[in-house]
Amino acid sequence: MTTLDERPLLAQPSALAGAPGADLLRSALRRHAAGVTVITAAGPGGPAGFTATSFTSVSLDPALVSFYLSATASAAPAVREAEAFTVHILRDDQRELANRFARSGIDRFAGTDWHTGPYGTPVLAGAAARLTARPFLLQPVGDHLLVVGEVLAVDTTDGPPLVHHDGGYGGFTPVREG
Repeated sequence: MTTLDERPLLAQPSALAGAPGADLLRSALRRHAAGVTVITAAGPGGPAGFTATSFTSVSLDPALVSFYLSATASAAPAVREAEAFTVHILRDDQRELANRFARSGIDRFAGTDWHTGPYGTPVLAGAAARLTARPFLLQPVGDHLLVVGEVLAVDTTDGPPLVHHDGGYGGFTPVREG
């Protein structure tokens, strides 16, 4: 039996014979429901931000969170250079905001209620929760950049989360066991 310490840390893509095509993989991944976030950072040309569903917690001690960003995204340079970023966990009434920050070729902050926070990041109004973090790890992974951040500040409000599933948005209704 092979122990975990004896296994290779990284698989080489060429070693994955029979890997699914991009369309099949995309179709399967659309079945995974995920919370919706907007991530913002101060960029050299002004505020930058984008919608992400790849956000997750990593560790409580130290307090770490992560997300992935396309290496070619317009916000990628700002995120790579940022001293801090803010993750806004959206409420179910913020679908327009999620759509705005998912669009390309527009000023995503125009007409948006935001201010500069204590760590210099753009802070959007009305999110269910906001976590401001400093970059802890930036790692290229395939055609994306893995960003792990150390959480510096957190604030929360009430309200149900916005959920993304199968290409659309929805709310969340808890199932009560009983």
